[in-house]
Amino acid sequence: MPHSTFPPTRRRRFLALLAALPAGAALAQPPVPQAGLPAEVEAALARARVPASAVGVWVSDTDPRAAPRLAHQAQAALNPASVMKLVTTYSALDQLGPNYMWNTPVYVDGRVQNGVLNGTLYIKGQGDPKLVMERLWLLLRRVQGLGIRAIVGDIVLDRSAFEVPPQDPGEFDGEPLRPYNASPDALLLNYKSLVMTLLPDRAAGVATLTADPRLAGVELPATVPLGPGDCGDWRGGLKADFTDPNRIRFNGAYPASCGERVWPLAYPDPASYARRVVEGQWREIGGTLTGKVRDGRVPAGLKPAFEFQSPTLAEVIRDINKYSNNVMAQQLFLTLGLALGNSGRGTPEAARDAVGRWWRERFGEGDAPLLENGSGLSRNERVSARALGRMLQQAWASPVMPELAASLPISGVDGTLRRNRARLPGSAHLKSGSLRDVVALAGYVDGASGRRAVFVAIVNHPNANAARPALDALIEWTAREF
Repeated sequence: MPHSTFPPTRRRRFLALLAALPAGAALAQPPVPQAGLPAEVEAALARARVPASAVGVWVSDTDPRAAPRLAHQAQAALNPASVMKLVTTYSALDQLGPNYMWNTPVYVDGRVQNGVLNGTLYIKGQGDPKLVMERLWLLLRRVQGLGIRAIVGDIVLDRSAFEVPPQDPGEFDGEPLRPYNASPDALLLNYKSLVMTLLPDRAAGVATLTADPRLAGVELPATVPLGPGDCGDWRGGLKADFTDPNRIRFNGAYPASCGERVWPLAYPDPASYARRVVEGQWREIGGTLTGKVRDGRVPAGLKPAFEFQSPTLAEVIRDINKYSNNVMAQQLFLTLGLALGNSGRGTPEAARDAVGRWWRERFGEGDAPLLENGSGLSRNERVSARALGRMLQQAWASPVMPELAASLPISGVDGTLRRNRARLPGSAHLKSGSLRDVVALAGYVDGASGRRAVFVAIVNHPNANAARPALDALIEWTAREF
């Protein structure tokens, strides 16, 4: 690893400046390490009723050779929540490269004549995390570009590239309809989510209901009754009934005072989602299908008609880190197992092996993170503040530093830190993490002197959410000290 992150021109200017300084000036002493947490941080923790023993902190210069300016409980293995996405995304950038792309091959098995495919269309998922509706539309339009308007046969979805144990979407927190609980899939389409929009029509006494994407075989009412009262728990007031995935019903009313509202949710029958959305989208763009959409495998030896490419990894990790997208992070984690493992499958075991090997090569045996799914949506994942700090130091000196840093939320500006209350908007690029009993921040803070600091803070405590002001105070302390 190089001893300097300066480009050659800047390095020459820097060395010339050192030569011009008085003797001994170039040997300025490093900052004295902080003894214990800063007073303002301790005070904020006391107000939150969170003991200092529940907090892990590591603050240091970006130079990997630098000793930490502040290290508190830094070796304790803690649950970092979504901050664990930093390990997944940096590992992927370092091993796959920022220009890595996922290919989704499409196969035609049969004869195409006069706009009709007499045979089968195959779509093989390979883990693309960004096959959202507009990109699925483009993929199916490319199918039509092959001269196919009607399919006399089936559309077969091959999802065999990933091998993931069956998951109960409500197991983590009892919220199976929350989009963040969607499970990974080799052919992940639109995050397995449905977005319902409600718009009041006071004259008619109803709210119109629209839903995207169109799901084949799913019935939804066109309107729901309007009701009185304030907005409050408007979702609960609708009394939605999702027990029959084919027929979603509402037994309540929508408060007129709410105005237009959007309700994103995970489709209640995730196993059928891909089949429903492909058929719905194919028919919506004018295609016809005499068979059905079903799961299956691409026949051996069949060559793809085309391959549909994803955005680059550098673009994908911006969505993962800026907006803390759990299922995209899990897709990337499994992709590491698929691309770097020996089994030819994206499995959790292969992914953990791929990241574990990478960690040992880069950082040695100590401080290795404990990974479950690579997204932080886990009660079991663990990492120390020191391990994350060392990783972020090395990342700053690496060729992929610009891509990783650009993917992090900017405090008080965008992503999950848009509403951050630290009094230094735009001064920090930090990944946030939040679970029940966990809050965490990790990334880079701009110092008042122009230097930049590596910053890691993790709180594991039942009152963790109340400790957010303490983390804001720590950000402000770091900016003053560097």
